[in-house]
Amino acid sequence: MSKTYDYDLFVIGAGSGGVRAARLTALGGKRVAIAEEHRVGGTCVIRGCVPKKFMVMASDFSHQFETAEGYGWTVEASFDWPKFIQTKDVEIARLSGIYVANLGKAGVDLIHGRAVLKDVHTVEVTHRDGGESRTITAENILIATGGRPWLPADLSGVEHAITSEQAFHLPELPKRILIAGGGYIAVEFAGIFAGLGVETTLIYRGPNILRGFDDDVRAHLAGEIEKRGIKVILGCQHSEIVKTESGLVNRLENGMEIETDVVMFATGRAPHVTALGLDAAGVDLDDKGAIKVDALSKTTADNIWAIGDVTDRMNLTPVAIREAVCFHETVYLDNPQHFDYEAVATAVFSQPPVGTVGLSENEARHACSGEVDVYLSRFRPMKYAFTGSDERMLVKLVVDATSQKVVGVHIVGPEAPEMIQLAAIAVKAGLTKAEWDATCAVHPTMAEELVTLKEKQRPGNMSAV
Repeated sequence: MSKTYDYDLFVIGAGSGGVRAARLTALGGKRVAIAEEHRVGGTCVIRGCVPKKFMVMASDFSHQFETAEGYGWTVEASFDWPKFIQTKDVEIARLSGIYVANLGKAGVDLIHGRAVLKDVHTVEVTHRDGGESRTITAENILIATGGRPWLPADLSGVEHAITSEQAFHLPELPKRILIAGGGYIAVEFAGIFAGLGVETTLIYRGPNILRGFDDDVRAHLAGEIEKRGIKVILGCQHSEIVKTESGLVNRLENGMEIETDVVMFATGRAPHVTALGLDAAGVDLDDKGAIKVDALSKTTADNIWAIGDVTDRMNLTPVAIREAVCFHETVYLDNPQHFDYEAVATAVFSQPPVGTVGLSENEARHACSGEVDVYLSRFRPMKYAFTGSDERMLVKLVVDATSQKVVGVHIVGPEAPEMIQLAAIAVKAGLTKAEWDATCAVHPTMAEELVTLKEKQRPGNMSAV
């Protein structure tokens, strides 16, 4: 006789991945519960990509107003930070409510509390509003707790710094801010604060921003964000932060001292595994502190699975959702599936933004069997023709010279994230450069460069500006 459990599936973490897995499983007729210690919606909806995108859009208006003047408009504008924060919070609450409602409609029991593993079939839940803890059993358990910002604990004065999570709720807009980090979160928030009129400095210990991206993208964007008024300091990091009566003094390893009102660290995120009871259930971590899983998202413990940022595979919200679908197919539909991590498009909502899919030029030279053809163009977007702006757009195609398949597309400039979504279809489908060229251009657009690039780049050759 099989053991009777309280639920068929218990999900820890109600972010995008956990919610999708819970809903699919419940809609399939299974008994499902999900626990969330904070607000339903997870990092993306509550303290990540959604509120950040609102902030990007708010901050970009200052640039749009400057552009409008070139077209004959006279613009007088001011920005109300408290009003924006209030409006943003109302919208985030609405979106979180939709997640809650959809869980209810699917028949998922939502528990507002923290769940800790006791063994491979048991969790203990401490409710957020107090009261006694509750022990719950489940045939399968899915961990989808995401990640949290990382701070250098050994840095003197780091207690005075904030992370991106606090940046969404600052009581007032600072006049000066220093952002430490060179990844997409750091670059995006630098653009946000600079666009809102904040004196912004970005420091990064590496030789250039956006490590892991194509080198042409990294160099191009570093130059472009400086045109937006962001001071970029590379090859440097903090030695200490000192609080004074007038602000925070950032002492850097190169001897510089920069006083700001706010210091924000965006130096990476870590899988959220603290005090989850993983040892009690036999769930192992990898050497980076993420939950170790196989290709089907199964952990080292029977009946326990993990998806999303807590596994540190590809930390993107749409990927977590697709991993959730694969989990459901594998466990409940007897159709083992794993997510294909190749040619996943991503965007950096910097100012200007970045869209990229596939291999960088350097990756392609190592991965492709043969030479790599590179097609690259830098040009001024038509939108800035009347403004005297020297901003430039970058479009780059990386092609496997042997197969002639386009294996990488990289765009920096207005609407790059929108373009890359469609370009990703062609890259995923394995279309060749000839098939891209056979596609008629839409004129006049920036995107037409993707199908009109004809001249291969020679080593050291730069396209006309």
